[in-house]
Parts: sequence; C-alpha cells; structure tokens
Amino acid sequence: MQIALLVYDRFTALDAVGPYEILSRIPDAETVFVAKEAGPVRADTGALALTADKALDEVPGPDLVVVPGGPGQSALMDDEAVLDWLRAVDATSTWTTSVCTGSLLLAAAGLLTGRRATSHWLALDQLRPFGAEPTGERVVFDGKYVTAAGVSSGIDMALALLGRIAGDDHAQAVQLATEYDPQPPYGAGSPHKAPAHIVEALRARSRFILKQAPSR
Repeated sequence: MQIALLVYDRFTALDAVGPYEILSRIPDAETVFVAKEAGPVRADTGALALTADKALDEVPGPDLVVVPGGPGQSALMDDEAVLDWLRAVDATSTWTTSVCTGSLLLAAAGLLTGRRATSHWLALDQLRPFGAEPTGERVVFDGKYVTAAGVSSGIDMALALLGRIAGDDHAQAVQLATEYDPQPPYGAGSPHKAPAHIVEALRARSRFILKQAPSR
C-alpha cells in the first residue's frame, strides 16, 4: 500500500503529521510526502518544514491519499495542477481522505458532491456550495471518502481507518504504542463546549474566508 500525503505552502503540520504517525504503521505500507515540486515545504507557522520527496507527477496511483488543511489551502482552491492530481489519483485510490480544510480541496475537485463530509468548524459552511453535505461530526466515512474535522481529529480519523485496513487489534496496538489517550486540561475543544466569548473571538479573526464554488 502506498500512502500519499499532500503538502503545500502554509499547511498545518499536525493535519499531516498526526495521520502520518498512525497510517505509516500499516503493515508493508510505503509513505510518501508529495507536493507540486519536490523539496522542503513550510508549514503555516513558518518555523517548520517537511520535505516532499516526490512531485505530484511522480505519484500517479497511491492507494491512500491524505489531504491536510491549513491557511495555504485557500490559494489552491483553483489550482488546476493540484485539483487535477486529486481527481486523477482518486480515480484509482482505495481511500481518499482529508483533515480540517483539506476537505475543501476535495470538494473543489468535485470529489465530495452529494457526500457527507466534515471540516474545521469555522469552515463547515464552505462545503455546501460545492455540493457536499456538511456535518459537525469529528470523523465522517462516506464510501471510500473519509474526512476529519479540525487539526487534532486527523489522529482519530487515521486510527479509525487503520482499524478498517489492518484490523481492530492492530489499530489498538498502534494507539497504545503512541499512547494516544487524550486528557485535555480544558473542555474547550469544540464550539459547542468552549466559552461563547472564545468562540466568537475565533470567528471574528477567522482565516477561513474561502472562494465559493462556481455557479452550476
């Protein structure tokens, strides 16, 4: 199994690294970071770079695709090189997945039309103009399409997917090996739980003002 993780300028690191840590433990899997051009790609903070070992055209048929989100996703919403690659690899992939606003790239490529999907809570409303059915669930399976909500949910998505691919025992062993046992000090991990003034403060400075879908 070949796992391709798309990276691009100003992606969110945990969106890619969280699933990588889990999915790279699929038995006999090959994991590759891919970008428009091979080389270092900077995450949204500017302080971290991951190396894309291959360019898009060097990875024509991965079995599993992971599309992370991040502020840089906005600039790719009409990038035909990226969208065409997503469409091409989706034609033969076993699983096509996303984390956070990565689902908006899948939607822009036309892959989520008529499907249930999720995204970061600030970006959920941006899915509907592309024909997707937004849901506030943390992880959504719809056929071979698996979308995860904001950032940290990529770990949950990867574990759920790992269970389907390699079995529950293997997934639980990976969960234990990575000691993934969240016990956050605050109960503010979703807009339904966080204090209202914090939710509104994040809404007010949201970067998720994205290009709408073309008229149909």
